[in-house]
Amino acid sequence: MILVMVAGSLGGKYADAKMANSFPIFTLIGVFFSVFAALYLAIKDFIKK
Repeated sequence: MILVMVAGSLGGKYADAKMANSFPIFTLIGVFFSVFAALYLAIKDFIKK
């Protein structure tokens, strides 16, 4: 779960650095997407058990 969130935030930071944005929009998108993905995986795993 933590790995998914770290990957999303680092991917967003990388995209922001490549695009040279003044506002870290890709970092925010990466964090939100990764949090939802981590929650989805956790809930899916919880329901399976």
